[in-house]
Amino acid sequence: MQPNLYLFILVGLGGMLGSMTRYWVTVNVAQSSPGFPIGTLTVNIIGCFIIAVVAMLAEKTTLISPETRLFLATGLCGGFTTFSALMYEISMLLRDHEWWYAGIYVSASLIGGFLALYLGTLIVNKWV
Repeated sequence: MQPNLYLFILVGLGGMLGSMTRYWVTVNVAQSSPGFPIGTLTVNIIGCFIIAVVAMLAEKTTLISPETRLFLATGLCGGFTTFSALMYEISMLLRDHEWWYAGIYVSASLIGGFLALYLGTLIVNKWV
């Protein structure tokens, strides 16, 4: 299924703004604690808060349209931090009492992410 061009652009613009904001926050916050990734930690926590507010307002009220939710949650938060999407999806699985899937998702995300990082490092170190 091809995405609607308007929605596609809306998500892209949100992602661009989120990425730019992530960079700005990370650079400015990182100055306060060299050596510890406080900028990334800050972005991840803020992103989790924003995606929760957007998702709940979209679910429980008519304040946020489906298009605005896509712009803010998928676009802005997606560009700002994918960690927020991970946390939101885990919370939805837990809310729906899908404990097994939540556990698999958390485990696969962490273990799979580290394995992919390790494999990418090995490949580059071997060939470069």
